[in-house]
Amino acid sequence: MIEIAVISALIIAIGVTFLCVKVIFRRNGSFTSQHIHDSQAMRERGIHCVLDQDRELRQRNRLAVEEREKK
Repeated sequence: MIEIAVISALIIAIGVTFLCVKVIFRRNGSFTSQHIHDSQAMRERGIHCVLDQDRELRQRNRLAVEEREKK
């Protein structure tokens, strides 16, 4: 049981070390944004994050309801 805990802690420590290499060893190192709306390639393809897509759909539906009410 103790061996499993030690091995697990070692694997987690190695993972954290690999994640921090860029931040630790580069001057002004930081993690890049992982958000879809920050990716130029995704924007060029017209791919948006779920929140943006939901907002657009709600806006379209609201406008459709307003147009139906005018008739």
